Amino acid sequence: MMPTETQKQLKITENAAKKLAKLNIQTAWDLALHLPLRYEDETHVMPIADAPLGVPCQVEGTVLFQEVQFRPRRQLVVRIADHSGSVLHLRFIHFYPSHQKQLAEGKRIRAVGEIKHGFFGDEMIHPKIRDAENSGLAESLTPVYPTVNGLTQPNLRRMIQTALDSLPLHDTLPDDLLGRLNLPHLAESLRLLHAPPPELTVQQLSDGTLPAWQRLKFDELLAQQLSMRLARQKRISGEAKPLNGDGSLSLRLLNALPFALTQAQQRVVGEIRADLAHTYPMHRLLQGDVGSGKTIVAALAALTAIEADTQVAVMAPTEILAEQHFIKFKQWFEPLGLNVAWLSGSQRKKAKDQNKTAVSDGLAHITVGTHALFQDDVQFHNLGLVIVDEQHRFGVAQRLALKNKGCDVHQLMMSATPIPRTLAMSFFADLDVSVIDELPPNRTPIKTRLVNSARRAEVEGFVLATCRKGQQAYWVCPLIEESETLQLQTATDTLAVLQQALPELKIGLVHGRMKAAEKAGIMSEFSAGRLNVLVATTVIEVGVDVPNASLMVIEHAERMGLAQLHQLRGRVGRGAAASACVLLFSEPLSELAKARLKVIYEHTDGFEIARQDLNIRGPGEFLGARQSGVPMLRFANLEEDLQLLEKARELAPQLIDHHPATVTAHLNRWLASRESYLGV
Repeated sequence: MMPTETQKQLKITENAAKKLAKLNIQTAWDLALHLPLRYEDETHVMPIADAPLGVPCQVEGTVLFQEVQFRPRRQLVVRIADHSGSVLHLRFIHFYPSHQKQLAEGKRIRAVGEIKHGFFGDEMIHPKIRDAENSGLAESLTPVYPTVNGLTQPNLRRMIQTALDSLPLHDTLPDDLLGRLNLPHLAESLRLLHAPPPELTVQQLSDGTLPAWQRLKFDELLAQQLSMRLARQKRISGEAKPLNGDGSLSLRLLNALPFALTQAQQRVVGEIRADLAHTYPMHRLLQGDVGSGKTIVAALAALTAIEADTQVAVMAPTEILAEQHFIKFKQWFEPLGLNVAWLSGSQRKKAKDQNKTAVSDGLAHITVGTHALFQDDVQFHNLGLVIVDEQHRFGVAQRLALKNKGCDVHQLMMSATPIPRTLAMSFFADLDVSVIDELPPNRTPIKTRLVNSARRAEVEGFVLATCRKGQQAYWVCPLIEESETLQLQTATDTLAVLQQALPELKIGLVHGRMKAAEKAGIMSEFSAGRLNVLVATTVIEVGVDVPNASLMVIEHAERMGLAQLHQLRGRVGRGAAASACVLLFSEPLSELAKARLKVIYEHTDGFEIARQDLNIRGPGEFLGARQSGVPMLRFANLEEDLQLLEKARELAPQLIDHHPATVTAHLNRWLASRESYLGV
């Protein structure tokens, strides 16, 4: 929340401060850096006859007629004409007596809005109105800011202007450095972007190439680089219990496994063990494509921590994935005499309380769970290692809450969504990265097919033929129940359709709203081979491992993201049989959907898919920043601004070593209200 002194200085009410907090605005600098979404041109008036359709513009005219109509609903209708005699209708569905007074017949007014073809001719709906006789034209383009309900554009503009007027807009970076980088001063950059001159085009203002935009992007990237490097320095100077296991439990598990580790897995296990032996906390990201064997690596890391007499927490984003880990860890660890506890939101109170007691007393060696793990009432006796699976699916605040369950705990984050090099460079300066870049030898390549949903019957026949060979199939649908807006085939409808089309097959259904026990029952039936087909929502996206499943059918593939499609495809191809993934799509396809389907059809390498996904989706999804409500990059685009990023990476260590005051000033300006999220 904004400090009271700042509120008084900027003349911001308590109510407005609460609304600003929803926009993540907590300081005067946050206001100054709250840049427009777009601009409206109120610097000149267009003749009504020349005004374009569907584009914001400003017209001027005299009110000829005003009437409150009651059909089809109550509304204020006004007709104006300019000097050429051209007529335009203005329509207000929500209006007050002040509107009627402002738009009295004979008044000369200006209206700003989009003109559309209406039933009675060209019209503007809810335009912005000005008195043309007593107000001049604007001298700069009018900014339109991101806002929330109850915080109007005029109020937001006033607050931002007050902040700009009251802040010391001096540069944190020295002039000679700005000259070498060919960047303008911050003050002129901010003032230009908040109030651009009319000669600048919308294209120039939106494509990010203006020197003013380049300056803000560079400052933001530099703040990221500085904060991550300082976080790393702080971590390495911290104290953590070195987890030197004797290797006895790990050796027993390895001897019991029906497979040998790949060279890549062995290398990564060695990197993690070396980290755990340090006297400062490990902060390592374990990356591996779908099916590369990350879980056994995590298990061996956990055993090293347990051998050193500490507890381990394993957190996963969905109950199905967490349950899969729980079952796997129980299967591996209980024969070793270790206690594996389970915590989830849907657990009965009695069982949850028993497990929480085992965790706090130290009787549970490893605790697996969902978001329930970082609730306030979960206390660990001696937490040494935190393992977070699919780390990008958690918000930064959630990872921070779990990390704080112990003192300087070691952290291992896992992701099957490979993070492209540019993203890792920017955000993971404080992360050591291990990559399992080799699939186990028994994995079969998966053929991907794109099929129009009009040929659905052929796909049903393909499912039948696959199951007759003794193999199993998934059929994935994106929604549980009918949505009027999306009109997608639902999982429940699909179950009924498939049961009718394929009566000889046993078909089950699993979705996110089922009770945990019911879901687990269906999944175990499918794993045991007693079900031929599993109809599911995307809850099976990660963690499900059924080697006999060789066919994946995905409905409405055009609606899904690339990472999700790649994860789902990775549920098959885990056994010896040739595997296939059928992507059913409905036409017409948007350009975005075509681009996604082309990428998933042409590529099986998760890193290349992730690189393409970054172009399409942007960085937020990979980082878990959007879920936390804390945007880690507001202005820079990692793919477009790689050159700026590399300059910031080069400059950051020099500033830390030789200009500590500059570093402090720069971080206070850019990250003061977000500092607790750094290094998570």
